[in-house]
Amino acid sequence: MPLALLLGGLFAALVAALIGIPVLRLKSDYLAIATLGFSEIIRALLASPQLAKITNGSYGLNKIPKYSSIFVPFGIATICIATMVLLIRSSFGRAFLAIREDEIAAEAMGINLFKHKELSFIISSFFTGIGGGLLAVYMQSIDSSTFKIGITYDILLIVVLGGMGSVTGSVFAAFLVTASREWLRFFDDPLTIGGFQVPLFRAGFRMVVFSVLLMIVVLFYRQGIMGTREFSWDGIFRFFVNLPKRFMKKKKAGGTANER
Repeated sequence: MPLALLLGGLFAALVAALIGIPVLRLKSDYLAIATLGFSEIIRALLASPQLAKITNGSYGLNKIPKYSSIFVPFGIATICIATMVLLIRSSFGRAFLAIREDEIAAEAMGINLFKHKELSFIISSFFTGIGGGLLAVYMQSIDSSTFKIGITYDILLIVVLGGMGSVTGSVFAAFLVTASREWLRFFDDPLTIGGFQVPLFRAGFRMVVFSVLLMIVVLFYRQGIMGTREFSWDGIFRFFVNLPKRFMKKKKAGGTANER
């Protein structure tokens, strides 16, 4: 499995290198539309009868060996995340951050925009390939219908909710989004109280509640849960230490306003 995951990541990086040459010259919405278009083209090709001997067509690949232990995917994910953090702290990572903040300023500092965008595209696709391999082993079967556009929105939701400038924020959001969908599953089951059946409790209502909760979180956390910050025990300690001070300041401000 380790060799298969590595080859999957390298193949995804190779495809990204080829696609990135024309796509990364676009910006903003056009870039997103182009990448989504390429993903749909690749998905349709893998499901085509011409490649059925390799990909088994629309039936996909099955009988994939499962994990020997639950710690295997967590261990691989930890290694990948640690590698990302080290990369962000390197000179290339600082260049990526500069481009994210201001492309014009980054280019004025001598950073080659296309080169670094292509490199970030390749690196992210490498880790995405490994993630796809982990998903295949978890499901023990995989087919092209698994990777519809909807899964792109789920990943984007996790990144935005966690904070687009935070690695640990994305990790927290991944657990939060996945767990929330399971915790809210009881909304899909009919509910009867005192012989009266609540009309809202039916199949699909869970996603309505989930969407409302997401909207509330986004309204109060415009930059995501973590924003551009990273998790640290020192930060948690300072938060609880300063919490009484913040409460006293708010109380004092409220008392002053009442006096006025």
